[in-house]
Amino acid sequence: MIVLLFTGGTISMKFDASAGGAVPTLSGQDIVTATRGLEEVAALEIEQWGRFPGPHMTVERMWALRNRIADHLARPEVEGVVVTHGTDTLEESAYLVARSLPAEKPVVFTGAMRPASDLGWDGPSNLLDATRVAADPASRGNGTLVCIGERIHSALEVGKTHTEARDAFESPGLGALGEVDEGLVVYHRALLKMASPIVPAQPAEPVDLVHAYAGADARMLDASRESGAHAVVLAAMGRGNVPPAMVDGITRWVESGRPVIVSSRAQRGRVGPSYAYPGGGRRLLDAGAIFAFGRRPGQARIETMLALGAGYSWTDLLALFGDA
Repeated sequence: MIVLLFTGGTISMKFDASAGGAVPTLSGQDIVTATRGLEEVAALEIEQWGRFPGPHMTVERMWALRNRIADHLARPEVEGVVVTHGTDTLEESAYLVARSLPAEKPVVFTGAMRPASDLGWDGPSNLLDATRVAADPASRGNGTLVCIGERIHSALEVGKTHTEARDAFESPGLGALGEVDEGLVVYHRALLKMASPIVPAQPAEPVDLVHAYAGADARMLDASRESGAHAVVLAAMGRGNVPPAMVDGITRWVESGRPVIVSSRAQRGRVGPSYAYPGGGRRLLDAGAIFAFGRRPGQARIETMLALGAGYSWTDLLALFGDA
Protein backbone atom coordinates (compact mmCIF):
# COMPACT_ATOMS: atom_id res chain seq x y z
CA MET A 1 0.00 0.00 0.00
CA ILE A 2 1.12 3.55 -0.81
CA VAL A 3 0.05 6.42 1.44
CA LEU A 4 -0.73 9.69 -0.37
CA LEU A 5 -0.08 12.54 2.06
CA PHE A 6 -1.48 15.86 0.83
CA THR A 7 0.01 19.04 2.34
CA GLY A 8 -1.16 21.68 -0.17
CA GLY A 9 0.85 23.69 -2.67
CA THR A 10 0.10 24.66 -6.27
CA ILE A 11 -1.13 21.15 -7.02
CA SER A 12 -4.17 21.98 -4.84
CA MET A 13 -4.77 25.50 -6.15
CA LYS A 14 -7.13 27.23 -8.57
CA PHE A 15 -7.30 30.80 -9.79
CA ASP A 16 -9.54 32.96 -7.62
CA ALA A 17 -10.72 36.13 -9.38
CA SER A 18 -11.54 37.91 -6.13
CA ALA A 19 -8.06 37.23 -4.76
CA GLY A 20 -6.32 37.96 -8.06
CA GLY A 21 -4.34 34.72 -8.16
CA ALA A 22 -4.19 31.04 -7.31
CA VAL A 23 -5.24 29.90 -3.82
CA PRO A 24 -5.61 26.46 -2.15
CA THR A 25 -8.92 24.94 -3.22
CA LEU A 26 -8.74 21.21 -3.93
CA SER A 27 -8.67 18.38 -1.42
CA GLY A 28 -6.46 15.35 -1.79
CA GLN A 29 -9.48 13.33 -2.85
CA ASP A 30 -10.25 15.91 -5.57
CA ILE A 31 -6.72 15.51 -6.96
CA VAL A 32 -6.87 11.72 -6.79
CA THR A 33 -10.20 11.76 -8.63
CA ALA A 34 -8.61 13.85 -11.40
CA THR A 35 -5.65 11.46 -11.74
CA ARG A 36 -6.65 8.73 -14.19
CA GLY A 37 -5.02 5.34 -13.69
CA LEU A 38 -3.80 5.99 -10.17
CA GLU A 39 -5.77 3.15 -8.64
CA GLU A 40 -4.07 0.73 -11.06
CA VAL A 41 -0.61 1.40 -9.62
CA ALA A 42 -1.11 0.27 -6.03
CA ALA A 43 -3.55 0.10 -3.17
CA LEU A 44 -3.84 3.64 -1.84
CA GLU A 45 -4.56 5.43 1.40
CA ILE A 46 -5.31 9.16 1.29
CA GLU A 47 -4.54 11.59 4.09
CA GLN A 48 -5.30 15.32 3.98
CA TRP A 49 -2.48 16.53 6.23
CA GLY A 50 -2.77 20.20 5.34
CA ARG A 51 -3.48 22.76 2.65
CA PHE A 52 -0.44 25.03 2.94
CA PRO A 53 1.20 27.09 0.18
CA GLY A 54 4.92 26.37 0.02
CA PRO A 55 5.99 29.61 1.77
CA HIS A 56 3.67 28.82 4.69
CA MET A 57 5.76 25.79 5.68
CA THR A 58 7.76 26.44 8.85
CA VAL A 59 10.42 24.29 10.49
CA GLU A 60 7.82 23.26 13.07
CA ARG A 61 5.43 22.15 10.33
CA MET A 62 8.20 20.42 8.40
CA TRP A 63 9.15 18.45 11.50
CA ALA A 64 5.52 17.53 12.20
CA LEU A 65 5.22 16.33 8.59
CA ARG A 66 8.41 14.32 8.98
CA ASN A 67 7.00 12.66 12.09
CA ARG A 68 3.74 11.82 10.32
CA ILE A 69 5.68 10.24 7.46
CA ALA A 70 7.65 8.21 10.02
CA ASP A 71 4.38 6.97 11.55
CA HIS A 72 3.24 5.67 8.18
CA LEU A 73 6.59 4.08 7.32
CA ALA A 74 6.50 2.15 10.60
CA ARG A 75 3.34 0.35 9.48
CA PRO A 76 4.27 -3.03 7.94
CA GLU A 77 1.58 -2.82 5.26
CA VAL A 78 2.89 0.54 3.94
CA GLU A 79 5.41 0.16 1.12
CA GLY A 80 6.02 3.86 0.56
CA VAL A 81 4.70 7.38 1.03
CA VAL A 82 3.98 10.07 -1.58
CA VAL A 83 3.91 13.65 -0.32
CA THR A 84 2.39 16.51 -2.31
CA HIS A 85 4.01 19.79 -1.34
CA GLY A 86 4.34 23.41 -2.42
CA THR A 87 7.36 23.65 -4.69
CA ASP A 88 8.79 26.83 -3.11
CA THR A 89 9.92 24.90 -0.02
CA LEU A 90 9.72 21.33 -1.32
CA GLU A 91 13.50 20.88 -1.46
CA GLU A 92 13.84 21.94 2.19
CA SER A 93 11.14 19.63 3.54
CA ALA A 94 12.41 16.77 1.40
CA TYR A 95 16.01 17.31 2.57
CA LEU A 96 14.93 17.38 6.21
CA VAL A 97 13.07 14.09 5.74
CA ALA A 98 16.01 12.56 3.84
CA ARG A 99 18.47 13.43 6.61
CA SER A 100 16.30 12.30 9.51
CA LEU A 101 14.61 9.08 8.34
CA PRO A 102 15.98 5.68 7.27
CA ALA A 103 16.39 5.10 3.55
CA GLU A 104 14.71 1.70 3.22
CA LYS A 105 11.11 2.56 2.25
CA PRO A 106 10.72 5.27 -0.40
CA VAL A 107 9.30 8.68 0.42
CA VAL A 108 8.52 10.56 -2.80
CA PHE A 109 7.80 14.29 -2.81
CA THR A 110 5.93 15.81 -5.73
CA GLY A 111 3.89 18.90 -6.58
CA ALA A 112 2.84 21.03 -9.52
CA MET A 113 4.08 24.10 -11.32
CA ARG A 114 0.63 24.98 -12.68
CA PRO A 115 -2.64 25.32 -10.74
CA ALA A 116 -5.67 23.19 -11.55
CA SER A 117 -7.40 26.09 -13.31
CA ASP A 118 -4.66 26.14 -16.00
CA LEU A 119 -4.96 24.03 -19.15
CA GLY A 120 -1.46 22.77 -18.45
CA TRP A 121 -2.13 21.57 -14.89
CA ASP A 122 0.68 19.11 -14.23
CA GLY A 123 -0.57 17.90 -10.85
CA PRO A 124 -2.21 14.61 -11.92
CA SER A 125 0.71 13.47 -14.10
CA ASN A 126 3.22 14.28 -11.36
CA LEU A 127 1.14 12.50 -8.72
CA LEU A 128 0.77 9.44 -10.95
CA ASP A 129 4.50 9.31 -11.65
CA ALA A 130 5.43 9.81 -8.00
CA THR A 131 3.12 6.97 -7.00
CA ARG A 132 4.69 4.72 -9.60
CA VAL A 133 8.12 5.56 -8.19
CA ALA A 134 7.01 4.88 -4.60
CA ALA A 135 5.51 1.52 -5.60
CA ASP A 136 8.46 0.35 -7.69
CA PRO A 137 10.78 -2.19 -5.95
CA ALA A 138 13.81 -0.43 -7.48
CA SER A 139 13.09 2.63 -5.33
CA ARG A 140 13.71 0.77 -2.06
CA GLY A 141 16.94 1.87 -0.40
CA ASN A 142 17.10 5.15 -2.32
CA GLY A 143 15.67 7.13 0.59
CA THR A 144 13.68 10.28 0.03
CA LEU A 145 13.07 11.20 -3.60
CA VAL A 146 11.54 14.04 -5.60
CA CYS A 147 9.57 13.21 -8.76
CA ILE A 148 8.42 16.14 -10.89
CA GLY A 149 8.34 16.56 -14.65
CA GLU A 150 8.96 12.83 -15.24
CA ARG A 151 12.37 12.97 -13.57
CA ILE A 152 13.45 11.30 -10.34
CA HIS A 153 15.87 13.13 -8.06
CA SER A 154 17.40 12.37 -4.70
CA ALA A 155 16.19 14.78 -2.02
CA LEU A 156 19.86 15.00 -0.96
CA GLU A 157 20.75 16.62 -4.28
CA VAL A 158 17.75 18.37 -5.79
CA GLY A 159 16.91 22.07 -5.93
CA LYS A 160 14.32 24.29 -7.56
CA THR A 161 16.19 26.04 -10.36
CA HIS A 162 13.40 27.80 -12.25
CA THR A 163 10.56 29.96 -10.96
CA GLU A 164 7.73 28.44 -13.02
CA ALA A 165 8.89 25.96 -15.68
CA ARG A 166 7.40 22.49 -15.50
CA ASP A 167 10.88 20.98 -15.21
CA ALA A 168 11.88 23.42 -12.48
CA PHE A 169 13.77 20.85 -10.39
CA GLU A 170 17.32 19.73 -11.09
CA SER A 171 20.25 18.13 -9.27
CA PRO A 172 22.97 20.70 -10.07
CA GLY A 173 26.17 19.16 -11.35
CA LEU A 174 24.87 15.62 -10.91
CA GLY A 175 21.73 15.06 -12.95
CA ALA A 176 18.62 13.09 -12.11
CA LEU A 177 18.75 9.60 -10.62
CA GLY A 178 16.24 8.41 -13.17
CA GLU A 179 13.00 9.08 -14.98
CA VAL A 180 9.48 7.82 -15.55
CA ASP A 181 9.26 6.85 -19.22
CA GLU A 182 5.66 6.22 -20.32
CA GLY A 183 4.86 4.74 -16.93
CA LEU A 184 8.10 2.77 -16.58
CA VAL A 185 10.37 3.72 -13.67
CA VAL A 186 13.99 3.78 -14.92
CA TYR A 187 17.02 4.48 -12.73
CA HIS A 188 20.21 5.60 -14.48
CA ARG A 189 22.53 5.86 -11.50
CA ALA A 190 22.74 5.12 -7.80
CA LEU A 191 23.71 7.26 -4.84
CA LEU A 192 27.33 6.65 -3.86
CA LYS A 193 26.63 7.04 -0.15
CA MET A 194 23.98 8.15 2.31
CA ALA A 195 24.98 9.36 5.76
CA SER A 196 23.27 7.98 8.84
CA PRO A 197 20.08 9.85 9.79
CA ILE A 198 20.21 12.61 12.39
CA VAL A 199 17.19 12.29 14.67
CA PRO A 200 16.79 15.05 17.26
CA ALA A 201 13.74 15.40 19.46
CA GLN A 202 13.29 18.71 17.64
CA PRO A 203 15.45 20.73 15.23
CA ALA A 204 17.27 23.67 16.84
CA GLU A 205 15.79 27.07 15.93
CA PRO A 206 16.61 29.64 14.83
CA VAL A 207 19.52 28.94 12.51
CA ASP A 208 19.87 31.90 10.18
CA LEU A 209 21.05 32.17 6.57
CA VAL A 210 23.06 35.24 5.56
CA HIS A 211 24.12 35.95 1.97
CA ALA A 212 27.38 37.52 0.89
CA TYR A 213 27.25 40.08 -1.93
CA ALA A 214 29.46 42.79 -3.36
CA GLY A 215 29.95 45.42 -0.65
CA ALA A 216 28.35 43.35 2.13
CA ASP A 217 29.38 44.09 5.72
CA ALA A 218 28.77 42.47 9.10
CA ARG A 219 25.39 44.03 9.96
CA MET A 220 23.27 40.97 9.14
CA LEU A 221 25.73 38.64 10.86
CA ASP A 222 25.72 40.82 13.98
CA ALA A 223 21.92 41.11 13.97
CA SER A 224 21.59 37.34 13.77
CA ARG A 225 24.07 36.75 16.59
CA GLU A 226 22.67 39.48 18.84
CA SER A 227 19.08 38.24 18.39
CA GLY A 228 19.98 34.78 19.69
CA ALA A 229 20.37 32.51 16.69
CA HIS A 230 21.99 29.15 17.54
CA ALA A 231 24.16 29.22 14.42
CA VAL A 232 24.48 31.01 11.11
CA VAL A 233 24.96 29.61 7.63
CA LEU A 234 26.86 31.93 5.33
CA ALA A 235 26.05 31.75 1.61
CA ALA A 236 29.51 32.91 0.59
CA MET A 237 30.80 33.77 -2.85
CA GLY A 238 32.42 31.24 -5.15
CA ARG A 239 34.78 28.88 -3.36
CA GLY A 240 33.79 30.21 0.07
CA ASN A 241 34.94 33.82 0.07
CA VAL A 242 33.37 36.99 1.49
CA PRO A 243 33.97 40.76 1.35
CA PRO A 244 36.55 41.84 3.96
CA ALA A 245 33.94 43.87 5.85
CA MET A 246 32.13 40.63 6.81
CA VAL A 247 35.14 39.04 8.48
CA ASP A 248 34.88 40.79 11.87
CA GLY A 249 31.26 39.66 12.11
CA ILE A 250 32.33 36.06 11.48
CA THR A 251 35.00 36.37 14.16
CA ARG A 252 32.45 37.67 16.67
CA TRP A 253 30.27 34.63 15.95
CA VAL A 254 33.15 32.24 16.55
CA GLU A 255 34.14 34.07 19.74
CA SER A 256 30.56 33.68 21.00
CA GLY A 257 30.98 29.91 20.83
CA ARG A 258 28.34 29.45 18.16
CA PRO A 259 28.97 27.88 14.74
CA VAL A 260 29.45 29.73 11.46
CA ILE A 261 28.86 27.32 8.57
CA VAL A 262 30.32 28.45 5.23
CA SER A 263 28.57 27.31 2.06
CA SER A 264 28.48 28.88 -1.41
CA ARG A 265 25.78 30.78 -3.23
CA ALA A 266 26.97 28.98 -6.41
CA GLN A 267 24.74 26.05 -7.36
CA ARG A 268 27.57 23.65 -8.18
CA GLY A 269 30.86 22.78 -6.54
CA ARG A 270 32.34 22.74 -3.04
CA VAL A 271 33.75 25.42 -0.78
CA GLY A 272 37.42 25.13 0.18
CA PRO A 273 40.43 27.08 1.52
CA SER A 274 41.77 28.07 -1.90
CA TYR A 275 42.16 31.82 -1.31
CA ALA A 276 44.17 33.48 1.45
CA TYR A 277 43.43 37.19 0.87
CA PRO A 278 41.36 39.08 3.49
CA GLY A 279 37.91 37.48 3.31
CA GLY A 280 39.21 34.43 1.44
CA GLY A 281 38.18 30.95 2.42
CA ARG A 282 41.54 30.15 4.03
CA ARG A 283 41.15 33.13 6.36
CA LEU A 284 37.61 32.07 7.33
CA LEU A 285 38.72 28.52 8.06
CA ASP A 286 41.63 29.79 10.17
CA ALA A 287 39.22 32.07 12.06
CA GLY A 288 37.19 29.04 13.15
CA ALA A 289 34.40 28.84 10.58
CA ILE A 290 33.17 25.38 9.53
CA PHE A 291 33.08 24.55 5.83
CA ALA A 292 29.91 22.92 4.48
CA PHE A 293 31.94 21.62 1.53
CA GLY A 294 29.38 20.21 -0.98
CA ARG A 295 26.19 21.23 0.79
CA ARG A 296 24.27 24.19 -0.58
CA PRO A 297 23.16 26.92 1.88
CA GLY A 298 19.61 25.63 2.43
CA GLN A 299 20.90 22.10 2.93
CA ALA A 300 23.59 23.27 5.35
CA ARG A 301 20.98 25.16 7.37
CA ILE A 302 18.76 22.09 7.78
CA GLU A 303 21.78 19.90 8.55
CA THR A 304 22.84 22.35 11.26
CA MET A 305 19.34 22.54 12.79
CA LEU A 306 19.14 18.75 12.98
CA ALA A 307 22.66 18.37 14.36
CA LEU A 308 22.36 21.05 17.03
CA GLY A 309 18.96 19.69 18.02
CA ALA A 310 20.61 16.30 18.49
CA GLY A 311 23.28 17.81 20.73
CA TYR A 312 26.21 17.76 18.30
CA SER A 313 29.35 19.48 19.56
CA TRP A 314 31.64 21.73 17.51
CA THR A 315 33.86 18.69 16.86
CA ASP A 316 30.84 16.68 15.77
CA LEU A 317 29.84 19.41 13.33
CA LEU A 318 33.34 19.45 11.83
CA ALA A 319 33.15 15.70 11.27
CA LEU A 320 29.59 15.92 9.90
CA PHE A 321 30.33 18.56 7.29
CA GLY A 322 33.77 17.20 6.54
CA ASP A 323 32.05 14.08 5.24
CA ALA A 324 30.11 16.10 2.64
